[in-house]
Amino acid sequence: MKQKQRKIFYTSIFFLGLFSIIWEIEIYRNTIIDWYVPTLIILFSGILAFYIDIKNFKETYKYEGKELYLYSIMHYFVGFGFIICTVFMLANYYLSSSNTSAETFKILKRTELPNGKSLGKSTPAFTISYKGIDKELVFQSEYLDSLNYYSEVQLKSKKGFLGFDIITQKKLK
Repeated sequence: MKQKQRKIFYTSIFFLGLFSIIWEIEIYRNTIIDWYVPTLIILFSGILAFYIDIKNFKETYKYEGKELYLYSIMHYFVGFGFIICTVFMLANYYLSSSNTSAETFKILKRTELPNGKSLGKSTPAFTISYKGIDKELVFQSEYLDSLNYYSEVQLKSKKGFLGFDIITQKKLK
């Protein structure tokens, strides 16, 4: 690849990684998975891409010293790391089993999260313990006024392709 092609490639991968973060957050919210699993995938993928491709990155951008490492690590983690993690999460989510099961869980903690879609409003989040994993479930802002009314959450879930459960439906009780 020529220098101009590599610049287009790195820029495309970086922005694709940025957009995949949003998609990945939505999938993460409906997947029962410890936070460290996607984090390790992102870190491992970014470090691996760094070691495999740092020579090409250096030739493409002519950075030196700290700048080289700062910009290349940013590109590799955001670009390659998030893309690979998103593919992992998508495979688990969309290739999951069709068999669902329903269970009810006690709410352990109630919080309000800022809502990025409509400024000034918050969204309620409820933490449950799902098979030993603390999972924060985010609901629509219409439940915010009755945050303390609910004591349980009923979940319908199915087994993901890679073994991580997928939430198909959630209902406050």
